[in-house]
Amino acid sequence: MELTALIRALEALKEPCRVHVTSDSRYVLDGLQKGWAKSWRARGWKKSDKSPALNPDLWQRLLELTEGHEMSYEWIRGHDGHPENERCDALAVAAAEKAAADR
Repeated sequence: MELTALIRALEALKEPCRVHVTSDSRYVLDGLQKGWAKSWRARGWKKSDKSPALNPDLWQRLLELTEGHEMSYEWIRGHDGHPENERCDALAVAAAEKAAADR
């Protein structure tokens, strides 16, 4: 869901921007900041150990969307009182509960 959330946020931008991504997801931040996703793509969506990279469709879209922006990244500890992070978590939990109830 973290990948999808960032994709949706970047899709909302209509011109090149400075984008500061704050997340508790090391997967997302390391994939972008450390260049993991670009490496996976260059190897045909394989990790360095030759195993398949997860979510290649989402990573491909995310790489496309970050290209036009000046990106910076900040990791925060989850469930540690960061107001926006706590709000996102509450929204995600509520949406999951609603989806389960609608089944």
